[in-house]
Amino acid sequence: MARIFSISYDPTLLRTRELLLQQMGHSVISAEGFAQAFELCDRASGIFDLMILGHSIPQSDKRAIVRRCGETCRCPVLALTRVNEEPLQEAARSVDPSNTRDFMAAVQELLAK
Repeated sequence: MARIFSISYDPTLLRTRELLLQQMGHSVISAEGFAQAFELCDRASGIFDLMILGHSIPQSDKRAIVRRCGETCRCPVLALTRVNEEPLQEAARSVDPSNTRDFMAAVQELLAK
């Protein structure tokens, strides 16, 4: 069972993603917002297999989260992007979350590495 750290600024999307990942058989810790992401990342240092950044997070905040959490949560990052948004270069992979099949495939691919 993989341990996934999911971060979003939208509580409804965060919960939906958590349920989908749990149905895939993963353990999920969810953080709503910047401050909670930093707090949970510091407390759970090194226990995550994957970090997912929701598409509700602005690119600048995604970069800050990767920089800050990447120091303690040394795991691949999957960035979810909005339509026509550039991939996040700091992430191992970026996908449009509206295609659930692509999202699930990206999760499995990054966990397999």
